[in-house]
Amino acid sequence: MFEHNGNLKVFESKVWLSSPTMHGEEFNYMKEAYDTNWMSSVGENINKAERMIAEKIGCGYAVALSAGTAALHLAVKLAGVQRGDKVFCSDMTFDATVNPVVYEGGIPVFIDTEYDTWNMDPIALEKAFQLYPEVKVVVVAHLYGTPGKIEEIKAVCDKYGAIIIEDAAESLGALYKGTQTGNFGKIGCISFNGNKIITGSSGGMLLTDDEEASEKVRKWSTQSRENAPWYQHEELGYNYRMSNLIAGVVRGQIPHLEEHISQKKAIYERYKEGFKDLPVKMNPYDVQKSEPNFWLSCLMIEEAAMCKQVRGECEVLYKPEHGKSCPTEILEVLSSINAEGRPIWKPMHMQPIYRMNGFVTREGDGRAKTNAYIGGGSKGKDGKPLDVGMDIFHRGLCLPSDNKMTVDQQSLIIDVVRKCFH
Repeated sequence: MFEHNGNLKVFESKVWLSSPTMHGEEFNYMKEAYDTNWMSSVGENINKAERMIAEKIGCGYAVALSAGTAALHLAVKLAGVQRGDKVFCSDMTFDATVNPVVYEGGIPVFIDTEYDTWNMDPIALEKAFQLYPEVKVVVVAHLYGTPGKIEEIKAVCDKYGAIIIEDAAESLGALYKGTQTGNFGKIGCISFNGNKIITGSSGGMLLTDDEEASEKVRKWSTQSRENAPWYQHEELGYNYRMSNLIAGVVRGQIPHLEEHISQKKAIYERYKEGFKDLPVKMNPYDVQKSEPNFWLSCLMIEEAAMCKQVRGECEVLYKPEHGKSCPTEILEVLSSINAEGRPIWKPMHMQPIYRMNGFVTREGDGRAKTNAYIGGGSKGKDGKPLDVGMDIFHRGLCLPSDNKMTVDQQSLIIDVVRKCFH
């Protein structure tokens, strides 16, 4: 299990951030597709997987697509986003949340993050509507499997007549007041990428209660073929349908969703216990309203316990200090024992491609002035940083969260993280 590297034990096989966990049924359904020769974008695996997901999530219709990004793209198209339209988007997320807005010619405006759940700040969203009252679409992501303040976000959107596209790619199986994420927006999107809570190796689904909308998406995703005896096309289409082979993997994974969530939660709780006397906090959630799927366990270092760290576009430097640490040091130590961690998502308003887009904090409109963030930064009236996403990115990291990680492996990871502060 271990080999020695100086004073540290090293894992013989890599402990991953989050890798696929297979059970056997997946292969049987894939073989069924092979044996029956239904290998393309129609077949029983697709039909069954769509019905199983719709039933599990509690929505009317689920449309199986090639990726979560494809689902988000068709969601933006379904929402009627036109060239030049501004769209409010979660700021601290993977860029797949945002890019589909640009595919349709929309202009993302980024809404800052809040500390309670690391998701879109409803107060900043309200401010954004005051600045851009014409906006009619909001794309909300649930980060790392933790539901955002969706009730408050929905109230703001309803007040201004905007619809929600819910990016639940990371939060499949997570609950907010007993309801699964993916149900709160006009349209929901989920992902079956290889590192998600359940996987198809790829693939995603669009979720809706509107039968007409689901049929539009099915049509668009198969190159918009008309019901004619030849290939007839009257509008733009896409090659976005999930294959029956991939759907077989998804079909075999769905019954194991709750099992995977339980395993991920145990990992989160062990980290929380192991770090309870360190100057760090685990990624937070509202225990009264939500139950995350605990996809990734993350931590954030207290400001006073941060050693000096500066990040450029592609490089990072830090200065070790006794009793202090930083994400870069912890990630380097994890890598040295053959374990995978990652930085928190770099906020979209800090990305070179989107640096000139609007960015709204709870105290007004602003932009990231530099990506070489050292720490501190401008403070708001509550004494907290004005740019919350930048602060979480600076002080946070994702820990190895693979549900095949053993208790002994996690204990060593906890031990080496603790050593970073000594």
